[in-house]
Amino acid sequence: MTGGEVAGILVAVFWAILVSFLAVVLVRLAQTLKATTKLVADVTEQAVPLLADASATVRSAQTQLDRVDAIASDVQEVTSNASALSSTVASTFGGPLVKVAAFGYGVRKALGRGREAEGVSAATTRRTVIVGRTVPSARRRKQKG
Repeated sequence: MTGGEVAGILVAVFWAILVSFLAVVLVRLAQTLKATTKLVADVTEQAVPLLADASATVRSAQTQLDRVDAIASDVQEVTSNASALSSTVASTFGGPLVKVAAFGYGVRKALGRGREAEGVSAATTRRTVIVGRTVPSARRRKQKG
């Protein structure tokens, strides 16, 4: 065998090994692409119902938010009505109640002057309220002085 023939054989073997290697790589690449295609199909198959459920959930949440908004506006209306009612009651009954209280105060004052005229001093009948109890005026003078 001559040197040219050996070189030709080596080149042929090299190309055979290279083609075999590329064939193995292409077979593996084809298997990977098939697996990827199947995975994408499975994900798509599962994602579409999930997206439909998510869309339905968002619609339901929007409905609930609309209901809450309606309730909040109703509560606001009730609050304004209650405020208006309390203003009306205060203006209707406030004046006469102040007059009744003033009349009662005048009657008490008039009755107090009547006691003084009878000989009962106002100092002995007065009491001071301290923390839910009464203290006679004589004791109060001791506390001050």
